Amino acid sequence: MKAIKNIRDKIRPHFETGGRFAKYYRAWEAFDTFLFVPEKTTFKGSHIRDAIDLKRTMVYVIISLIPPLLVGIWNTGQQYYQAVGIDPTIQEAFTFGLIKIIPLIIVSYVAGLVTEFIFAVIHNKEVNEGFLVTGLLVVLILPVTMPLWMIAVANIFTVIIGKEIFGGTGMNVVNPALLSRSFILFGYPAYLSGEVYTYTEVQEGHQLVDGYSGATPLSLVAEGEIEAIPSEFNMFIGNMPGVIGETSFAAIMLGGLFLAITGVGSLRIMLSVFAGGIFMAGTFNLLAFNEYMMIPIHHHLLLGAFAFGAVYMATDPVTAAQTGRGKYIYGFLIGVLIILIRVLNPGFPGGVMLAILLMNVFSPLIDHYVVEANIKRRMKRLKNNPVNVKETKSQ
Repeated sequence: MKAIKNIRDKIRPHFETGGRFAKYYRAWEAFDTFLFVPEKTTFKGSHIRDAIDLKRTMVYVIISLIPPLLVGIWNTGQQYYQAVGIDPTIQEAFTFGLIKIIPLIIVSYVAGLVTEFIFAVIHNKEVNEGFLVTGLLVVLILPVTMPLWMIAVANIFTVIIGKEIFGGTGMNVVNPALLSRSFILFGYPAYLSGEVYTYTEVQEGHQLVDGYSGATPLSLVAEGEIEAIPSEFNMFIGNMPGVIGETSFAAIMLGGLFLAITGVGSLRIMLSVFAGGIFMAGTFNLLAFNEYMMIPIHHHLLLGAFAFGAVYMATDPVTAAQTGRGKYIYGFLIGVLIILIRVLNPGFPGGVMLAILLMNVFSPLIDHYVVEANIKRRMKRLKNNPVNVKETKSQ
């Protein structure tokens, strides 16, 4: 590491003021601060010192995403081999999934980060670490068969329209990863219609059925095939068709536990989303007008992206509600809306993306009314218990 630092010190002057590449200083700074701790100190004024910063926050989220990513890699290969009648070893399934998913991650990061670097150079501002999380999240919420160029276009759109025009990281109105997915959903709906696995290539020793596709359990249930729901065990560990990172409830809960312990993810929001989902699913169970309404509550929580959305998407600190009580309201309404969309609008059997994007827009309004209610409550308490201000000051 010392040798790398010496090389860094020799190159740095070329990117500083007066150097040959001074206009690319922000791009250099992004790589420099990613590899090394910034050598900045405070000289005057009061400052808040804390071990947590944006970089560490993003690293914590990436660590929490490792369990669903690893299970998603394995499940990609597992579903592929099961489709052709082969019982693979864990290594075979994992290797196949790795070959399919690594290119998606590379393209996602390259497209998004290059766009952010261009804007940083043009506007001479710092490159934030936010897209390190967004780039991985985008891959985890898409099918493994998603064309590479489509991921690139969606991420470029997200960085420009979803972040930069609002001021960059921390100023976005809606969750960037979900904005990428919604861009693909409404721009190229055929690729997110529930058909998850589609392969036509010939493998050594066996040939795949031309045009084979595997629909997600939720899309089959929306078509009336209630028996398509996998076993509780398979839904828990993630052995079922689905997008890359959303199939394993156990892996998602492991990541959620890490976020809650480190304080990066709001436990209030996570629990509230589940509470809202349980409430709405239970209400439909009582009404039971059709088979879809009779799906057990725990199946709703295990199926689709419910758990993934509750842990990783709804808890986005930028687009979620900020007040304590507002987080409960925000999360609860997301859970309610997810089940409402699933049951009452079969055209969108998942419901998670639309529910969270809608509540992202309303989260500032929720916070506003929570604050206003708090002010009114305090004013009322002050009226009922008048205080002599002059006496208070003299004391």
